[in-house]
Amino acid sequence: MMPVFFDAHNHLQDEWLRPHLEQIADDLAAAGVAGAVVNGTCEADWPDVAALARRFPWVRPSYGLHPWDVGNASPHWRETLLRTLDADPRAAVGEIGLDRWILERARPDDPRLAGLRRAPLEEQIDAIRSQLELAAERNLPVSIHCLDAWGVLDETLRQTPLPARGFLLHAYGGSAEMARGFAALGAYFSFNGNFLPPGPIEDRRNPTTPASTDSKKTSEAARDATRARRYAEAFAAIPTDRLLVETDAPAMPLPEGRRPYSLPPRADGTVVNHPANLAAAYAGLAGFLQRPPEALALQIAANFHRFFE
Repeated sequence: MMPVFFDAHNHLQDEWLRPHLEQIADDLAAAGVAGAVVNGTCEADWPDVAALARRFPWVRPSYGLHPWDVGNASPHWRETLLRTLDADPRAAVGEIGLDRWILERARPDDPRLAGLRRAPLEEQIDAIRSQLELAAERNLPVSIHCLDAWGVLDETLRQTPLPARGFLLHAYGGSAEMARGFAALGAYFSFNGNFLPPGPIEDRRNPTTPASTDSKKTSEAARDATRARRYAEAFAAIPTDRLLVETDAPAMPLPEGRRPYSLPPRADGTVVNHPANLAAAYAGLAGFLQRPPEALALQIAANFHRFFE
């Protein structure tokens, strides 16, 4: 029997994917994807997420104010969020979070941030606390983004009401040590295929081994292997009943050689992550954890239903 897969976090409403939705839906069915949580990030795209949930029964809608969008939110965004959540009893909260990268490491001319006012961390904290309190009040699933702010996030979570069902740290990029602390607070953790090193899709024997022996690429391959090893260590520390898998499509594409499905790139050459590459992310996580892929898929399905339903 073919394993069944669930995408804990993507952005199917994104303009990068919109022209290809019918093909994506067919590919997801062929790949065995039975459900996907589609995350809105701002007031402007919440209606698009709602429309997708009406169009595709396998879409689970989620609505939140992303830290990149906090600086441009309207004064009434909380009221709009409440009305949006009220309109669909299946809705979750997210994507919300904290992001210090946009303040300290992002290039001033990064095109992804064009037109956005980069909200100071204090504003981001106010927004995430407000949304966590809402999720806790209604015991809704909540999906959290964190970049370069793990310590602040830990402090915020410990000082804010949390949903009884727990919360999801999407594309978890923190340490193994911090994962244990987050798990004690009720965290689930989603693995993203972007964490894998480059390599042929069929090679699952040792995902932390550099894929290339070309002398010109040795340094880059070693760096990729070190990065993958760090993620493998972090996810090995996570309780198996808290594991989920995601694509974050159209962002965070799998490395070259691990993309069974593809979409046309953007005009600037940016790779567009196909949501059907979820199965390859599952296989990569199974390799990291040295677990049978079928057993892992069953465990993640149980985790997905427990958290999101």
